[in-house]
Amino acid sequence: MSNVGTIDRVLRVIVGLALISLVFVGPQTPWGWVGLVPLLTGAISFCPLYRILGLSTCKTCES
Repeated sequence: MSNVGTIDRVLRVIVGLALISLVFVGPQTPWGWVGLVPLLTGAISFCPLYRILGLSTCKTCES
């Protein structure tokens, strides 16, 4: 069941890719792998934290 809307999804993917790119360029710190979280939640349109908090940015989805 989806709970992440389109704009939220796009932003998560962009932020995730930007953070992961830090592993390869920039400061080359392993903290860039934190970007996998927003990338994966954006890719599958589901955020477990949103579920716990009872939130949803998906206008057409039921919670």
